[in-house]
Amino acid sequence: MNELKHKQNLTVLAIESSCDETACAVLCDGMVLSSVIASQIEIHRRFGGVVPEIASRNHTMSISTVVSEALEKSGIALSDIDAIAVTYGAGLVGALLVGVSFAKGLAYSLEKPLVGVNHIRGHVAANYIAHPELRPPYVSLIVSGGHTAVAIVRTYSDFEIIGSTCDDAAGEAFDKVARILGLPYPGGPEIEKLALSGKPIIPMPLAKTNNPLDFSYSGLKTAVINYVHNIEQKGESCNKADVAASFQQAALKVLIRNAVNAAVDNGINIIAISGGVGANSELRHELEKIATAKKIKVFYPPLSLCTDNAAMIGMEATVHIREGRPFSTLSLDAKATIPLNKVF
Repeated sequence: MNELKHKQNLTVLAIESSCDETACAVLCDGMVLSSVIASQIEIHRRFGGVVPEIASRNHTMSISTVVSEALEKSGIALSDIDAIAVTYGAGLVGALLVGVSFAKGLAYSLEKPLVGVNHIRGHVAANYIAHPELRPPYVSLIVSGGHTAVAIVRTYSDFEIIGSTCDDAAGEAFDKVARILGLPYPGGPEIEKLALSGKPIIPMPLAKTNNPLDFSYSGLKTAVINYVHNIEQKGESCNKADVAASFQQAALKVLIRNAVNAAVDNGINIIAISGGVGANSELRHELEKIATAKKIKVFYPPLSLCTDNAAMIGMEATVHIREGRPFSTLSLDAKATIPLNKVF
């Protein structure tokens, strides 16, 4: 029996290490007491993207310090933690293994429950931190480097995917286009910044999919590659700002269209954005403008909770415990891929 389900001041220590951020947070009843992130962006920037082996090694070097710092900042003693939460997938297996192994060791030594968390469900739960008033049902637009999907969150547990990417994720497409334009990693913020000085005047394709709520970015990415190469072959100067603005407009248009259509088609008047691409200010502005015209309210977390962090993992674990879902066992293993709607 989950005796923590109704406990007051439920305190969770959460660990996130799915990619290139080593993070730990401490939450009490969903309130973030501390959130510490050791980023590897500068390390991987020289390679133009995340190198899995380097990421794993740096997680190993950072995790103990990050956890200690999070505990110190929270003012909570390790012995007073009620449960240990950790991202077990999806992500880079080597990176995930560092967090999962550390969390399992803590849970075993402290004799505390272990909660394995789906990374993407963590991104969705980030909105509960920023907006405690948010309640299902709502449409979730999930946009990150590894996932792009639109889902109906019917209850905190019932998570139905109604549209997903057929190829590249939105964040992945941003990174690849940034590389084509000679911009540094991570590409999303660089594309957004460059687009501010450009005009979306270059025609870009919008993919057609069998499921009208699905996404496809492969053709858009190829269109950018072909455009840039053709300009270069003619010996002409490429206006990179216009390319960035045109690509961004096309990429975001599909996200906004599908999210709004999903809400309208299902009679839902709330959309919540989650994931790293959710930090894009143009996406937030345009989605809110179009959704408001249709009397749909839009929620999105602060920028600090859009990219990978442990606070969102702790929030999802808190929801997990409050709903009385089963705890993980010490056989919990890292998974490179797991279904977006898998609770545990």
